[in-house]
Amino acid sequence: MKGQIFHTSLQFFKRISKMFDKRDNKQAGDKRDTIREIAIKLAEEQLRTLQAESGPKERTVFVLGSRGAGKSTALHKFFEREDNPRPTLALEYSYGRRTSGTQKQVLNVWELGALDNAEQLISVPLRTHGLENFAAIIMLDLSQPKRVWPELERIYQALRSTSSKLLSPDEEQMYRERMADRLKKDHNDLECLELMPFPIVIVGGKYDLFKDFDAELKQHICRCLRSMAHLIGGSVLFYSNKIPKLAKTLRDTISHLGFGSPTHPFRSHVTDSADALSIWFGTDSWDQIGSVGVLSVERIGSLLASEAPQLNEMTKKRSAKSKTHINDPAKDAGFRESIIDEMRAQKDKELQAIIKESQLRGQFETIV
Repeated sequence: MKGQIFHTSLQFFKRISKMFDKRDNKQAGDKRDTIREIAIKLAEEQLRTLQAESGPKERTVFVLGSRGAGKSTALHKFFEREDNPRPTLALEYSYGRRTSGTQKQVLNVWELGALDNAEQLISVPLRTHGLENFAAIIMLDLSQPKRVWPELERIYQALRSTSSKLLSPDEEQMYRERMADRLKKDHNDLECLELMPFPIVIVGGKYDLFKDFDAELKQHICRCLRSMAHLIGGSVLFYSNKIPKLAKTLRDTISHLGFGSPTHPFRSHVTDSADALSIWFGTDSWDQIGSVGVLSVERIGSLLASEAPQLNEMTKKRSAKSKTHINDPAKDAGFRESIIDEMRAQKDKELQAIIKESQLRGQFETIV
């Protein structure tokens, strides 16, 4: 029944357009255009309403980002769980259901605990559910500014690589057009953006700590996040579970991505680095972000490094340290298991004791 109504509305929309195209040319052009625009807007509004009522029955939201940024806490609040959230070990799945009228909706939620050696895990939600009704929330720890760009770039590259492997060139073009519709097709920057095939919300967590940072550093970080979000056709939101207004906005955003409502979860448009950023899809531009013009992923990173060299030095030290552990899964924070770790620690002690005993025995035999 809904399919028939939707089809009828499309026919109605086409008939309205044709009707005004065939109007007598003797009528005043401005008046004709005004009436035509009103009729088309009414038809489009009717289409949007029907699409909402007959929307997808199942959607997927993938939450990933910095360890300790507040991912688990945000999801606990969204699902209204009363127990205290536990650290996510690797990749965890949960789901929610909602009934809207006669339609039952299902929301699949995946949460990635840590980014270390997680490239294969990142592909699981995308391969499991596909990209048709998929969205991602990238949560970054603003209280650790040295980690913001390296982790954001790493996540972007992993999501881009995985989605490219799943889509044919024609499908990539189709999804790009869908994202262009979300941004507004007449956006001035549309042709110079590298749109992702699904919606992405970049969330800056722990804003309650970040707001007291040096003003210049905040400006650089905000410009970096705005540039990346704009480049990929995403949005930006700052969050803290200690600030009720920001916590509610994130809950509404998850609901919007998962169930389609509320229609406008961002209640305000904030671009000032002195405040908590709140920038919806398609509402930013290169001109508003700054005077540096169009940026690429590489340019965004190099610009931040030149503007805030102290972050670059911290990142190098962190990268050098992490490389020493990259080939040892036992030291991977994304796969911690308390029981297994305790057993491993006990076995390591036993091994050290055996090695020490063997060395002592060898020394004794040498003396004898």
